[in-house]
Amino acid sequence: MQTEALKTLVMDTLEELKARDVAELDVASLTSVTDTMIVASGTSSRHIGALAESVVEKVKESGCRPLGVEGHQGSDWVLVDLGDLVVHVMLPETRQLYDLERLWSDLPSDGVSVEGALGEVRG
Repeated sequence: MQTEALKTLVMDTLEELKARDVAELDVASLTSVTDTMIVASGTSSRHIGALAESVVEKVKESGCRPLGVEGHQGSDWVLVDLGDLVVHVMLPETRQLYDLERLWSDLPSDGVSVEGALGEVRG
């Protein structure tokens, strides 16, 4: 499945189950791990689990296989790895604490990847 179609499927699924504050982050120039991150909030741990489970189910129905799912029912953060697209579903408090939107926007965008920047720091 093409990345744009996968992104649309994920966004529609999150919207259908009333995810809150859905944000799309283009990180293709910042890391080789993924191209896009979608961050969404749920209202409770149960809601987060349902959102992530529904994303996985819809993706599988479309013929794709998630590379992995981290977190589980009762978690305050579930990550669904779809390769070129990574979905983060979090409680609002957890989202505020980790502030992924700010973290990824603060990275240098002058062609230096996260891996390159980390290498320079470690070197």
